[in-house]
Amino acid sequence: MSIQWFPGHMASARKKAAEAMAAIDVVIEVTDARLPEASSNPMISELRRFRNRPCLKLLNKADLADPAATRAWMDFYNRQPGVKAVAISAKNASDAARVPALCRQLAPHRDDGTKPLRMMIMGIPNVGKSTLMNALLKRKVAKVGDEPAVTKHQQTLDLGPGMTLTDTPGMMWPKIDYDPDGYMLAASHAIGRNAVIDEEVAAFLGGILLARYPALLAARYRIDPSSMDAQALLEAIGRRRGCLVRGGGLDLEKASLILLQDYRDGVIGRISLETPESRAAMIARIEAERAEAAATDGGAAGEEES
Repeated sequence: MSIQWFPGHMASARKKAAEAMAAIDVVIEVTDARLPEASSNPMISELRRFRNRPCLKLLNKADLADPAATRAWMDFYNRQPGVKAVAISAKNASDAARVPALCRQLAPHRDDGTKPLRMMIMGIPNVGKSTLMNALLKRKVAKVGDEPAVTKHQQTLDLGPGMTLTDTPGMMWPKIDYDPDGYMLAASHAIGRNAVIDEEVAAFLGGILLARYPALLAARYRIDPSSMDAQALLEAIGRRRGCLVRGGGLDLEKASLILLQDYRDGVIGRISLETPESRAAMIARIEAERAEAAATDGGAAGEEES
Protein backbone atom coordinates (compact mmCIF):
# COMPACT_ATOMS: atom_id res chain seq x y z
CA MET A 1 0.00 0.00 0.00
CA SER A 2 1.26 3.46 -0.89
CA ILE A 3 0.78 5.94 1.99
CA GLN A 4 -0.18 9.52 1.10
CA TRP A 5 -1.48 12.24 3.45
CA PHE A 6 -1.99 15.91 2.56
CA PRO A 7 -4.82 17.54 4.57
CA GLY A 8 -6.37 20.60 2.98
CA HIS A 9 -4.98 23.18 5.40
CA MET A 10 -1.41 22.25 4.39
CA ALA A 11 -1.74 23.78 0.91
CA SER A 12 -2.69 27.10 2.50
CA ALA A 13 0.13 26.72 5.05
CA ARG A 14 2.66 26.28 2.25
CA LYS A 15 1.49 29.46 0.52
CA LYS A 16 1.68 31.50 3.73
CA ALA A 17 5.11 30.11 4.57
CA ALA A 18 6.41 31.03 1.13
CA GLU A 19 5.17 34.59 1.59
CA ALA A 20 6.63 34.90 5.08
CA MET A 21 10.03 33.53 4.04
CA ALA A 22 10.71 36.70 2.07
CA ALA A 23 11.08 38.52 5.40
CA ILE A 24 13.09 36.00 7.44
CA ASP A 25 16.83 35.37 7.75
CA VAL A 26 17.20 31.75 8.82
CA VAL A 27 15.02 28.68 8.31
CA ILE A 28 15.00 26.31 11.28
CA GLU A 29 13.96 22.95 9.86
CA VAL A 30 13.00 20.42 12.51
CA THR A 31 13.25 16.76 11.50
CA ASP A 32 12.94 13.47 13.37
CA ALA A 33 16.46 12.23 14.14
CA ARG A 34 15.28 8.64 13.68
CA LEU A 35 14.45 9.30 10.02
CA PRO A 36 16.00 12.67 9.14
CA GLU A 37 15.68 12.51 5.36
CA ALA A 38 12.31 10.77 5.22
CA SER A 39 11.00 13.45 7.59
CA SER A 40 12.46 16.35 5.58
CA ASN A 41 9.83 18.02 3.42
CA PRO A 42 11.35 18.70 -0.04
CA MET A 43 9.10 21.76 -0.37
CA ILE A 44 10.96 23.40 2.52
CA SER A 45 14.27 22.99 0.73
CA GLU A 46 12.77 24.37 -2.48
CA LEU A 47 11.34 27.44 -0.72
CA ARG A 48 14.51 28.35 1.17
CA ARG A 49 16.74 27.80 -1.86
CA PHE A 50 14.49 30.04 -3.95
CA ARG A 51 14.98 32.78 -1.33
CA ASN A 52 18.63 31.81 -0.74
CA ARG A 53 18.05 31.36 2.98
CA PRO A 54 20.44 29.34 5.20
CA CYS A 55 19.08 26.41 7.15
CA LEU A 56 19.62 25.25 10.70
CA LYS A 57 18.59 21.61 10.42
CA LEU A 58 17.65 20.26 13.83
CA LEU A 59 17.63 16.49 14.23
CA ASN A 60 15.12 16.44 17.05
CA LYS A 61 14.31 13.48 19.31
CA ALA A 62 18.00 12.58 19.16
CA ASP A 63 17.59 10.95 22.57
CA LEU A 64 15.42 8.30 20.85
CA ALA A 65 17.72 7.77 17.84
CA ASP A 66 20.74 5.52 17.31
CA PRO A 67 23.73 7.77 18.13
CA ALA A 68 25.93 6.28 15.38
CA ALA A 69 23.25 6.90 12.75
CA THR A 70 22.74 10.44 14.01
CA ARG A 71 26.45 11.21 13.71
CA ALA A 72 26.40 9.90 10.13
CA TRP A 73 23.44 12.12 9.28
CA MET A 74 25.07 15.23 10.77
CA ASP A 75 28.18 14.59 8.67
CA PHE A 76 25.91 14.16 5.63
CA TYR A 77 24.02 17.43 6.15
CA ASN A 78 26.99 19.51 7.25
CA ARG A 79 28.61 18.89 3.88
CA GLN A 80 25.70 20.66 2.19
CA PRO A 81 26.04 24.39 1.38
CA GLY A 82 24.10 26.76 3.60
CA VAL A 83 23.17 24.02 6.07
CA LYS A 84 24.20 23.49 9.67
CA ALA A 85 22.94 20.29 11.29
CA VAL A 86 22.64 19.80 15.05
CA ALA A 87 21.16 16.92 17.06
CA ILE A 88 18.88 18.00 19.91
CA SER A 89 16.02 17.01 22.14
CA ALA A 90 13.58 19.91 22.17
CA LYS A 91 12.36 18.76 25.59
CA ASN A 92 15.81 19.56 26.94
CA ALA A 93 15.95 23.24 27.86
CA SER A 94 19.71 23.52 27.36
CA ASP A 95 19.44 22.03 23.86
CA ALA A 96 16.72 24.50 22.90
CA ALA A 97 18.67 27.42 24.34
CA ARG A 98 21.47 26.83 21.81
CA VAL A 99 19.24 27.54 18.81
CA PRO A 100 19.33 31.39 18.62
CA ALA A 101 23.14 31.50 18.77
CA LEU A 102 23.36 28.85 16.06
CA CYS A 103 21.02 30.92 13.90
CA ARG A 104 23.15 34.02 14.42
CA GLN A 105 26.14 32.10 13.06
CA LEU A 106 24.17 31.53 9.86
CA ALA A 107 23.09 35.18 9.56
CA PRO A 108 26.08 37.28 10.75
CA HIS A 109 24.72 40.33 8.92
CA ARG A 110 21.95 40.39 11.56
CA ASP A 111 24.36 40.47 14.50
CA ASP A 112 25.09 44.19 14.55
CA GLY A 113 22.49 45.12 17.18
CA THR A 114 20.41 47.24 14.79
CA LYS A 115 18.47 44.64 12.81
CA PRO A 116 16.42 41.87 14.43
CA LEU A 117 17.29 38.25 13.67
CA ARG A 118 14.20 36.79 12.04
CA MET A 119 13.83 33.00 12.31
CA MET A 120 11.18 30.63 11.00
CA ILE A 121 10.51 27.11 12.33
CA MET A 122 9.39 24.64 9.66
CA GLY A 123 8.95 20.90 9.41
CA ILE A 124 6.49 18.09 8.90
CA PRO A 125 3.84 17.24 11.53
CA ASN A 126 4.76 15.80 14.90
CA VAL A 127 8.54 16.30 14.78
CA GLY A 128 8.56 18.64 17.79
CA LYS A 129 8.25 22.15 16.36
CA SER A 130 5.74 23.29 18.97
CA THR A 131 7.81 21.78 21.79
CA LEU A 132 10.83 23.71 20.53
CA MET A 133 8.81 26.91 20.16
CA ASN A 134 7.57 26.68 23.75
CA ALA A 135 11.06 25.91 25.04
CA LEU A 136 12.59 28.89 23.23
CA LEU A 137 9.94 31.28 24.52
CA LYS A 138 9.90 29.67 27.98
CA ARG A 139 6.13 29.66 27.98
CA LYS A 140 3.35 27.72 26.30
CA VAL A 141 2.40 29.51 23.09
CA ALA A 142 1.98 26.50 20.80
CA LYS A 143 -0.26 23.50 21.39
CA VAL A 144 1.67 20.26 21.83
CA GLY A 145 0.27 16.77 21.26
CA ASP A 146 1.27 13.28 20.18
CA GLU A 147 -0.85 13.62 17.07
CA PRO A 148 0.16 14.98 13.65
CA ALA A 149 -1.08 18.38 12.47
CA VAL A 150 -1.80 19.87 15.91
CA THR A 151 -0.59 23.33 14.81
CA LYS A 152 -2.76 24.73 12.01
CA HIS A 153 -1.93 28.46 12.00
CA GLN A 154 1.22 30.50 11.47
CA GLN A 155 2.27 32.95 14.18
CA THR A 156 5.23 35.30 14.75
CA LEU A 157 6.43 36.17 18.25
CA ASP A 158 9.25 38.14 19.86
CA LEU A 159 11.94 35.83 21.19
CA GLY A 160 13.78 38.56 23.08
CA PRO A 161 15.80 41.65 22.22
CA GLY A 162 16.52 41.69 18.52
CA MET A 163 14.94 38.33 17.68
CA THR A 164 11.62 37.18 16.20
CA LEU A 165 10.40 33.65 15.67
CA THR A 166 7.72 32.49 13.22
CA ASP A 167 6.08 29.13 13.88
CA THR A 168 4.45 27.35 10.93
CA PRO A 169 2.01 24.42 10.78
CA GLY A 170 3.44 21.02 10.01
CA MET A 171 3.51 20.58 6.26
CA MET A 172 3.56 17.35 4.31
CA TRP A 173 4.09 17.36 0.57
CA PRO A 174 1.48 16.33 -2.01
CA LYS A 175 3.14 13.05 -3.09
CA ILE A 176 5.57 10.82 -1.20
CA ASP A 177 7.91 9.50 -3.88
CA TYR A 178 9.17 6.38 -2.10
CA ASP A 179 6.81 3.98 -0.33
CA PRO A 180 9.28 3.20 2.51
CA ASP A 181 9.24 6.90 3.42
CA GLY A 182 5.49 6.74 3.92
CA TYR A 183 5.85 3.74 6.20
CA MET A 184 8.66 5.35 8.20
CA LEU A 185 6.58 8.50 8.63
CA ALA A 186 3.53 6.50 9.67
CA ALA A 187 5.55 4.43 12.15
CA SER A 188 6.85 7.66 13.69
CA HIS A 189 3.33 9.14 13.87
CA ALA A 190 3.89 11.95 11.37
CA ILE A 191 0.90 10.73 9.34
CA GLY A 192 -2.65 10.46 10.63
CA ARG A 193 -3.95 6.97 11.41
CA ASN A 194 -6.86 7.46 9.04
CA ALA A 195 -4.39 7.20 6.13
CA VAL A 196 -2.69 3.96 7.17
CA ILE A 197 -3.28 0.34 8.15
CA ASP A 198 -1.57 -0.18 11.49
CA GLU A 199 -0.70 -3.83 10.87
CA GLU A 200 1.09 -2.99 7.62
CA VAL A 201 3.04 -0.16 9.26
CA ALA A 202 3.98 -2.36 12.21
CA ALA A 203 5.12 -5.15 9.86
CA PHE A 204 7.36 -2.66 8.03
CA LEU A 205 8.78 -1.39 11.31
CA GLY A 206 9.24 -4.94 12.56
CA GLY A 207 11.25 -5.83 9.47
CA ILE A 208 13.69 -2.98 10.12
CA LEU A 209 14.01 -3.86 13.81
CA LEU A 210 14.64 -7.53 13.06
CA ALA A 211 17.36 -6.63 10.57
CA ARG A 212 19.13 -3.93 12.62
CA TYR A 213 18.12 -4.18 16.28
CA PRO A 214 17.32 -7.83 17.12
CA ALA A 215 19.00 -7.59 20.53
CA LEU A 216 16.71 -4.72 21.53
CA LEU A 217 13.65 -6.74 20.49
CA ALA A 218 14.87 -9.74 22.47
CA ALA A 219 15.37 -7.62 25.58
CA ARG A 220 12.08 -5.77 25.34
CA TYR A 221 9.74 -8.66 24.51
CA ARG A 222 11.73 -11.61 25.91
CA ILE A 223 11.71 -13.43 22.59
CA ASP A 224 14.25 -15.01 20.26
CA PRO A 225 13.99 -12.99 17.04
CA SER A 226 16.77 -14.85 15.21
CA SER A 227 14.47 -16.91 12.99
CA MET A 228 11.49 -14.54 12.84
CA ASP A 229 9.99 -12.52 10.05
CA ALA A 230 7.81 -9.47 10.69
CA GLN A 231 4.59 -11.50 10.89
CA ALA A 232 6.11 -13.90 13.40
CA LEU A 233 7.36 -10.95 15.45
CA LEU A 234 3.87 -9.46 15.73
CA GLU A 235 2.47 -12.86 16.66
CA ALA A 236 5.14 -13.29 19.35
CA ILE A 237 4.39 -9.84 20.79
CA GLY A 238 0.69 -10.66 20.73
CA ARG A 239 1.24 -13.87 22.69
CA ARG A 240 3.57 -12.20 25.18
CA ARG A 241 1.17 -9.31 25.82
CA GLY A 242 -2.02 -11.36 25.87
CA CYS A 243 -3.48 -9.79 22.73
CA LEU A 244 -6.34 -12.24 22.23
CA VAL A 245 -9.72 -12.13 20.55
CA ARG A 246 -12.76 -14.18 21.45
CA GLY A 247 -12.02 -17.81 20.79
CA GLY A 248 -8.36 -17.52 21.70
CA GLY A 249 -6.99 -16.15 18.43
CA LEU A 250 -4.36 -13.41 18.31
CA ASP A 251 -5.37 -9.77 18.01
CA LEU A 252 -2.64 -8.66 15.60
CA GLU A 253 -3.99 -5.11 15.39
CA LYS A 254 -3.49 -4.70 19.14
CA ALA A 255 -0.02 -6.29 18.93
CA SER A 256 0.82 -3.91 16.09
CA LEU A 257 -0.19 -0.89 18.14
CA ILE A 258 1.96 -2.11 21.05
CA LEU A 259 5.04 -2.34 18.81
CA LEU A 260 4.36 1.05 17.22
CA GLN A 261 3.80 2.80 20.55
CA ASP A 262 6.85 1.19 22.12
CA TYR A 263 8.97 2.46 19.21
CA ARG A 264 7.45 5.95 19.40
CA ASP A 265 8.01 6.16 23.14
CA GLY A 266 11.60 4.95 22.86
CA VAL A 267 11.11 2.07 25.28
CA ILE A 268 12.55 -0.54 22.88
CA GLY A 269 15.82 1.41 22.77
CA ARG A 270 17.56 4.03 20.66
CA ILE A 271 16.55 3.26 17.09
CA SER A 272 17.06 4.90 13.70
CA LEU A 273 15.00 3.77 10.73
CA GLU A 274 17.47 5.03 8.12
CA THR A 275 21.12 5.96 7.64
CA PRO A 276 22.66 7.82 4.69
CA GLU A 277 23.87 4.45 3.36
CA SER A 278 20.56 2.61 3.81
CA ARG A 279 18.68 5.49 2.19
CA ALA A 280 20.99 5.56 -0.83
CA ALA A 281 20.57 1.81 -1.22
CA MET A 282 16.78 2.08 -0.90
CA ILE A 283 16.55 4.79 -3.56
CA ALA A 284 18.88 2.93 -5.92
CA ARG A 285 16.79 -0.25 -5.56
CA ILE A 286 13.47 1.50 -6.16
CA GLU A 287 14.76 3.51 -9.12
CA ALA A 288 16.20 0.33 -10.68
CA GLU A 289 12.84 -1.40 -10.21
CA ARG A 290 11.05 1.53 -11.80
CA ALA A 291 13.45 1.60 -14.74
CA GLU A 292 12.99 -2.13 -15.26
CA ALA A 293 9.21 -1.78 -15.08
CA ALA A 294 9.28 1.12 -17.56
CA ALA A 295 11.44 -0.89 -19.95
CA THR A 296 9.11 -3.88 -19.66
CA ASP A 297 6.04 -1.72 -20.23
CA GLY A 298 7.72 -0.03 -23.18
CA GLY A 299 8.65 -3.36 -24.72
CA ALA A 300 5.15 -4.70 -24.26
CA ALA A 301 3.68 -1.58 -25.87
CA GLY A 302 6.04 -1.96 -28.84
CA GLU A 303 4.99 -5.57 -29.36
CA GLU A 304 1.32 -4.59 -29.33
CA GLU A 305 1.91 -1.88 -31.94
CA SER A 306 3.79 -4.28 -34.23
